[in-house]
This record gives sequence, structure tokens and C-alpha cells, in this order.
Amino acid sequence: QPCPVGGSAMTITFMVLLCLGPCLGQMTHVQAETQLTPIIWAEPGPEVAQGKPVSIWCQGSQHADQYFLYREGVSEPLRREFPMGPSNKAKFPFPRMTYHLAGRYSCLYHRRTRRSVPSKPLDLVVTGMFNKPSLSALPSPIVTSGESVTLQCGSWQAFDWFVLCSEGGEGHPRHLDAQHQADGWFQALFPVDPVSPSHRPTYRCYGYFSNSPYVWSTSSLILELLISGVSRKPSLSVLPGPVMAPGQNLTLQCRSDVGYDRFALSKEGAGDPPQYLGRQLQGGLSGADFALGPVRPSIGGWYTCYGRHSLSSEWSAPSDHLDILVAAPTLSARPGPTVAPGENVTLRCQSPSLFEAFLLSKEGEAGSPLHLRSQHQDGVFQANFPLRPATLDHGGTYRCYGSLGSTPFLLS
Repeated sequence: QPCPVGGSAMTITFMVLLCLGPCLGQMTHVQAETQLTPIIWAEPGPEVAQGKPVSIWCQGSQHADQYFLYREGVSEPLRREFPMGPSNKAKFPFPRMTYHLAGRYSCLYHRRTRRSVPSKPLDLVVTGMFNKPSLSALPSPIVTSGESVTLQCGSWQAFDWFVLCSEGGEGHPRHLDAQHQADGWFQALFPVDPVSPSHRPTYRCYGYFSNSPYVWSTSSLILELLISGVSRKPSLSVLPGPVMAPGQNLTLQCRSDVGYDRFALSKEGAGDPPQYLGRQLQGGLSGADFALGPVRPSIGGWYTCYGRHSLSSEWSAPSDHLDILVAAPTLSARPGPTVAPGENVTLRCQSPSLFEAFLLSKEGEAGSPLHLRSQHQDGVFQANFPLRPATLDHGGTYRCYGSLGSTPFLLS
């Protein structure tokens, strides 16, 4: 009797194990499917210009029956979509990006009566809603390999936050709260890791307000950091000459005997990125002529140029600085511009801006202009040019210019 009992018990146990094995496998398979976290992304990207099309994708299980798109703050799904054919993803298209579509999204899928866990959140941003900020590199967008640089994103608009985006560098946007300056300027300073010729991301920035974090301004101009090396520096000069009248067209000429294929012109502290030009051969030298347009106050500043060969990502050493002074002084005659022959007259050139010297020229005369060091008096810099006594030859039209001692041939 023990044998039949034992035989029966063994048979029962074996049958139970046969049942439990497949059942447990099925249960484990279902639980794994339920816990698979879907992936969400936006195409062409999470920052979309107002009015442009955008699609949100959700990728989950091959066995998903339906996908659901949720927006933060709303309990019901915003959209429902079936998988696209025999695939594990669904597409949620939106023909036009608007202010109302901006927000934080997540997705999940259903399989029969089970639902997956939600995806990680996707921040969908609309851009182009406010004026663009400026983006500049401090001290310059030209850096040596391994050097760190700070990017300044700023605007006269009172944004609460600025965000820096990079392509080819750090993946996620960086957000910093805006700092209000005494002159009404709002800015944020983003430190950037050391750069190298093989790692040169491009940057852009946006501004936004705290009460609408998914509604951003228009993008700043794209800023590319240039890597300068030790190859021979080019020269930089100004055309048609150092003395220019307001409204006259200004050209900066970068030249080199090395045979560079590309040239870049950079202005220190400027919000605009460097200008680039291909080479032009002239007089056995390679170079580029950068046309800056009519002379105006905004043109003033320190300029440098660089050259590089087309097969290299590294630029040359910088040219010597070229200082363009545009702030115009004023010129007056004492006691007045109408005098009798034999009278004493003084022409006074003055400016509230710092000039270390003033030059006086007479229209139509080919000789060198008169040159005097400036005197600081009553809050202005000035120089007095005496014409004693006045003769008929002194009659005519005069102009004066200011200069700095470090660059005596570069005039206002």
C-alpha cells in the first residue's frame, strides 16, 4: 500500500508542477510588459517656433493596443492613438505649434485591460513669442584650446530666466535666473567647459517669464566658439584710411602671406558672432575685406582677425588689435566763427569721452593736421587751437578728431 500511495502522490505533484510552470511564466511575462516604461520625444525637437508643425512620439511595447498622451495638470488624456502598423510606437501630430500647446507631457500605453507606467516627462516649448536676447562670449568668442569662457545672455526685456542650448555639447538646456543690472539690462552668465578643436558646440539662448516657463522668446543669434592656435597672425587695417567722416563706408582688411583659406573678424564684447569670409588673393597675399557699412557710433570698438586653412579646425593667432573710435567731439570758435582780419580767434575741440589728444584739420589742405594733447577741465576733455592773428588764409571749414595715445593714428 505505501507504493500506490507514494505513486499517486508523485503523480499529483508532477501534474501540479506542470501546471504551475507555464502559469508562472505567463504571469511573469505579463508583469514585465506592464512595467516596461515607454519613451516620449518630440520631432523635430522639444523647442518649436510658433506656427511650425510638431509631432510627439511614444514608444512602448510591440503588444500595445493603444497609446495615450497626457498633459500635466489634466487628468484625462489629451489624445489617443493606435500603434503605427506592426510597430511599438504611436505618433501624435500637431499641425501648428501654439501658446496653448506648450507644456509638460507624458505618455503611456494599454495592453488589454492593463496600463503601463507613464513615460518620463517631455517639456514642449513654444519659441518666438518675445524679442530675441543677445548672446556673447566673455571676453571673446575666440579662445585658445583648453581655455574656459563665459557666455552672456542678456536683454533689455525684463525676463525672469534665461536658458542656454547647445548643439554638439551638453545635451540638456541650462536655466539661470536673470540678474537685473543698474542700467536696466537683464542678463545671465553661463560658464562653459574648456573647448578644443574637436569639441566646438554652437550655442543659442532664450528668455522667458516665471509665470509661463514653456513660452520662450525668439532664439538669439547662434554663437560659435572659435579655437585660436599659434600659427602666424594676419594683419588688420582700415580702409579707406584712419580719418573718416560720419556716413562714409568702412572696410576692415585682413591680410596674410601664409595662404589661409578662411578669415574671421571679431569685435571684443560684441553681441554679434564673428564674421566669416573666404579668401581673396591680392598682391600675392591672401585676405578678406570685411565691409562694415557707414560709419556710426555702434561700429566703434576693438577688432581682431584670424585666418585658418580649410583642412584645419584651428584658427591662427589673433592679429594686433585695431581700435575704431567713432565718438565725435564738438568744435566751436571763440569769440565766434566770423572774425575780422587781425583779430585773435581760438578753435576749441572738446568731448565728454576720454581722448588723450585732438587733431584739427582744414578742408582742402593737404598738410598734416594740427595736434594737441587734451586737457581735462569742467568734466570734459578739450584742446584749444589758437589762430593769431586771423588772416584771409584762415577762412574755411574745419573739423576736429579725437585719438587715444595708444593708437595715435586711429581717430574718432
